[in-house]
Amino acid sequence: MNLILLAPEDIENHRLARVTDPRRLRHLREVHRAASGDRLTLGVMGGGIGQGELLTLNDREATFALEGLDQSPPPALPVHLVLALPRPRMLARSLEHVTALGVKSITLLHTRRVEKSYWQSPELAAEKIHQHLVLGLEQARDTLLPTVTLEKGFRPFVEDRLPGLLKQRRGLLAHPGMATACPRGIETPTLLLVGPEGGFIPWEVEKLLEAGCEGIHLGPRILRVETAVTALLARLF
Repeated sequence: MNLILLAPEDIENHRLARVTDPRRLRHLREVHRAASGDRLTLGVMGGGIGQGELLTLNDREATFALEGLDQSPPPALPVHLVLALPRPRMLARSLEHVTALGVKSITLLHTRRVEKSYWQSPELAAEKIHQHLVLGLEQARDTLLPTVTLEKGFRPFVEDRLPGLLKQRRGLLAHPGMATACPRGIETPTLLLVGPEGGFIPWEVEKLLEAGCEGIHLGPRILRVETAVTALLARLF
């Protein structure tokens, strides 16, 4: 936890912050080994970043004297990530990783090779998704939560939603065997589509290309989804 991320209700009178949830308290004690008088980096959800002096820390709460929260969070990546819904364990890691990298718009998509049972996972509960996004923000010293959209039908997504997403974005379909290598260092708004383990089926690739996406690849190696997503984002931006 490189940032103590505060909810607006944690702040009293713009000068004092009070943290009471067990996870953050445990992290302050066991990882930071924080003590009264320590100055730590704090941020407000949806707001600025600054410093705070730890006043008290016990099993019930930690209090901080705020020293200004006027620094801006790091810039977001100009990308909307469309990710075929991963296995639940991989989903948790993927959400944390892409949030830490600066992705602010995420769509989780059903495709032919996504097990239907994945959509019943507790990891898709709103509070669980929120927890993973917060962990990513804390890692990267960021305060702006991504939005996560669930798309349980591939055809409705391609026919109804995708055209609007591509109006002001460059669509990049990452899939093994595509003719073009992944570009480097682009700055234009981008829609990045990544398939499940095993990739998109040929019919899905055809429909995405017909919709206006460009096919790209990362070379001859077949990567796990979480590795591929990280490599794509690092190379693209």
